Amino acid sequence: MQTSFKSPVWDIKAIPIEKITANTYNPNHVAPPEMKLLYQSIKEDGYTMPIVVYHVPETDTYEIVDGYHRYTTMLKHKDIYERENGLLPCSVIDKPLEDRMASTIRHNRARGSHDVNLMVNIVKELTESGMSDAWIMKNIGMDADELLRLKQISGLASLFQDKDYSQAWE
Repeated sequence: MQTSFKSPVWDIKAIPIEKITANTYNPNHVAPPEMKLLYQSIKEDGYTMPIVVYHVPETDTYEIVDGYHRYTTMLKHKDIYERENGLLPCSVIDKPLEDRMASTIRHNRARGSHDVNLMVNIVKELTESGMSDAWIMKNIGMDADELLRLKQISGLASLFQDKDYSQAWE
């Protein structure tokens, strides 16, 4: 079966860490003990998974979609930086912002813990950029109840402006 789609992992690029920046929408956090373990893993085994990035042509930089903690490990540890010659193995994707945000969340929800406030901000930003609830649920992997809770936490009426509610008091 032939297909024209080629997964980005088949074209890993060695990108200087100085050309890579963190995104502002990653809701995943790793506790200090796990960060120490990640450092030990990279020290002992090397980078076994690429960082997923998006190329920003205007600045010729790369923004992280997934792999922030592997990236910070190199930033914080001179021994890793020197051994890897300041280069990170990267898988480059080409998607608009909303899809990159969804990719970040999909990558992280499968394995990490998430900051609720950052998830609220992501839902707010996606909603304000015109993404429907159906799009958000499908692309971020949430059910309707979770999406509703995140919108309620935000306290922003604008997140509910396209909803019809019954007049129960009538």
